[in-house]
Amino acid sequence: MDLLTDALRAALRANAEAARDPGHDPVPVVKFFNPCGAATWLATELDADGDTLFGLADLGFGCPELGSFSLSEIASVRLPFGLAIERDLHFSGDFPLSRWAEAARRAGSIMGAETLLHRAATRGTEASGS
Repeated sequence: MDLLTDALRAALRANAEAARDPGHDPVPVVKFFNPCGAATWLATELDADGDTLFGLADLGFGCPELGSFSLSEIASVRLPFGLAIERDLHFSGDFPLSRWAEAARRAGSIMGAETLLHRAATRGTEASGS
């Protein structure tokens, strides 16, 4: 599986260009995960080098961090049973990166943040009567 399609690359590059705006707080474009473990990455931007991604990284140690990571390094990881890092084909960012980072720090993981954010969004929808 290609970790990035042309459309995802274009969206990530557009976010990188928009990052010059001080108020820029993009929604994550893509989620990568380790199918054998807890490592998860949410990427919002791709540098002009075509390899350096920016976003939220969680290696499963309870301390998700904002920063840069390498697409080629993620793609080169070889896991047991011939598996590799995968792209979540059903991922929808839904929330700005700052909210993901805050929720991930509270929950101790991106997976926990996903639960917290979607629960809060559901409560907000229920409270508004929608």
